[in-house]
Amino acid sequence: MAAIDDLKNLLSQDIRQLETLVEILRQEKSCLSNSDSKALETLTRQKNAALEEIRMRAKQKIRLLVAMGFRPDSGEPSRFIRSAGLNDLYALWHEADTKLRECHLLNEDNGRIINHLQKRLTRLTDILRGASNQQKLYGAKGQQTTVSSRTVLASA
Repeated sequence: MAAIDDLKNLLSQDIRQLETLVEILRQEKSCLSNSDSKALETLTRQKNAALEEIRMRAKQKIRLLVAMGFRPDSGEPSRFIRSAGLNDLYALWHEADTKLRECHLLNEDNGRIINHLQKRLTRLTDILRGASNQQKLYGAKGQQTTVSSRTVLASA
């Protein structure tokens, strides 16, 4: 039963950390919208530290689950926990999973904002270089690059 208590403790820590991460991601969105790069640097460090702690606890949780009889090839850990009748543990697992999904959605939103800002910066750079009306090529990842008269596409 010590493994179950340890797992509950780790999940409780995850939930608290994920709540903090949700707040960090919301602040990050605000900083991206306001172009506050100083605050963004601080938030990025906090976010990376939180993610590293969550990763370390994930490894510990897997070890504990394996010690309890879970086999990684047998499916989701939540199914194992539920089938074992550990309702309190399952509730914590589900809450942590819900928080993790919320973080994922917020992070995707922030990624879209960053993508938009990168495109805007590219357009501004093109205007400054005088290349705003020139044709564009697409790279391997779908990014646009301007073809200027100075760009060599091929040579014989």
